[in-house]
Amino acid sequence: MTEPAPRPLSGILYVVATPIGNLADASPRALETLRQADLLACEDTRTTRTLLARHGIERPAVALHAHNERAASAKLLAALREGRSVALVTDAGTPGISDPGALLVDEAHRAGIRVVPVPGPKAAVAAYSAAGFAADRFVFAGFLPAKAAARRKALQSLDLPWPVILYEAPHRVLETVHDLLQQLGGEREIVIARELTKKFEEVARLPLAQAAGWLEAHAHRQQGEFVLVLGPGPEKEADATQAGHVLDVLLESLPASEAARLAARITGMPRNALYKLAVENKGKSPPVSPRRSR
Repeated sequence: MTEPAPRPLSGILYVVATPIGNLADASPRALETLRQADLLACEDTRTTRTLLARHGIERPAVALHAHNERAASAKLLAALREGRSVALVTDAGTPGISDPGALLVDEAHRAGIRVVPVPGPKAAVAAYSAAGFAADRFVFAGFLPAKAAARRKALQSLDLPWPVILYEAPHRVLETVHDLLQQLGGEREIVIARELTKKFEEVARLPLAQAAGWLEAHAHRQQGEFVLVLGPGPEKEADATQAGHVLDVLLESLPASEAARLAARITGMPRNALYKLAVENKGKSPPVSPRRSR
């Protein structure tokens, strides 16, 4: 009897993108990875089971979410070190981008474990591709702060000459659109993408002056999951005030060196000066944990 061929996935962490709504969007490669992995790490095992059942897949699964990420990551790293393969998935979209998973991926790299992305659906990229704003770059800002004052402060740093992609919850989307109008003016265009890839998907591109009216025109338009894409603003000369606002927002979820690097890229200000300011600002207040979503 011939010996079975060695399994190709052993000891590898696969970061697998899953559908954001329409289960038919799962790629053949993603499904094959889920079929062959020794263990699945899921944001919510119940949600992942729906996808697995649709495609006739049965694999052991463990939960890895915002509340147990550190402990679960330690156990998964032990499994990876033993030569087992792990497929990391979130409820929808790509792990580690406004979703749990970045900690596990970080620790896998530090442990010398091979990390392999299995790309696929992502709400931010899907909305941007349907927005039609021609630009050589964009800014992904994730969720804005929930509190109105903090949200308005954050918006001051997002008046940029490139498209800006935001996520928003249904109970705040109307407030956010009003704040955007006040901060950026009515002529700036916005794309409102709701329930992407799902039955009631809508993608509307319109001036900010009309955005609130569009949301209020039908009750269902304030329901579901939202991606907002702001059109690019006019080119502006970088100044220290703008750079400070950008830096403050980035420091909420990034270390000083990374925040300074990105702020320099966005504003054109010197990176060294921004890093010095970032270190000073970090020392004045405790860091805020990044918010998670899908």
